[in-house]
Amino acid sequence: MYRAVALLALEAGIPLPPRGPDKELLIQWARDLEMHFSGPPLAPQVFLGAREVSMALRGEEVSRAASLVSAIPEIRQELVQRQRALGAQGAVVEGRDIGTVVFPEAPVKFFLTARPEVRARRRLEELAKQGRAADLRVVTEEIRQRDLRDSSREVAPLRPAPDALVVDTSDLSLEAVVSHLERVTRQRLGPRLAGSRACHQP
Repeated sequence: MYRAVALLALEAGIPLPPRGPDKELLIQWARDLEMHFSGPPLAPQVFLGAREVSMALRGEEVSRAASLVSAIPEIRQELVQRQRALGAQGAVVEGRDIGTVVFPEAPVKFFLTARPEVRARRRLEELAKQGRAADLRVVTEEIRQRDLRDSSREVAPLRPAPDALVVDTSDLSLEAVVSHLERVTRQRLGPRLAGSRACHQP
């Protein structure tokens, strides 16, 4: 959701972080955001209105802009309400403040992490599949800078929830991570599993 607002800002040529009328415009866009999802759970398509934006939201420029947009308290207030509405429908939700701010009462929370250089290599693999090239050192530094901005912001800083299970995925395959999270979730929820929410943060 923050990426969607950031994408709109970039397309409109609004400087980030925005000020004055530009800031008010972004807040209004967050309030009026027409965003929905379609397709299989592991590969959902994201739409803004009738426009499919799944790939556009994953660009490096959007990643940088989303970090700046997410620091605006009024935008966070609007989008947190939307995220809670999704959670009420039974969604598994991920985000940098899901376990600490959006769903602090969720019965299962995971904080997924990995070494910056590992995350950068994974990002390069994603970009390669899209036919896009990037420099490993540049991507690694961008990840470090985003983590620093998000962990030091005043509003909803990036940090594990006190009751979140921190999982370092640096040396694990995707399949191993999913298997571990599912096993822990089943252990913690037991018979409540069918009606419960499981949250994680990347």
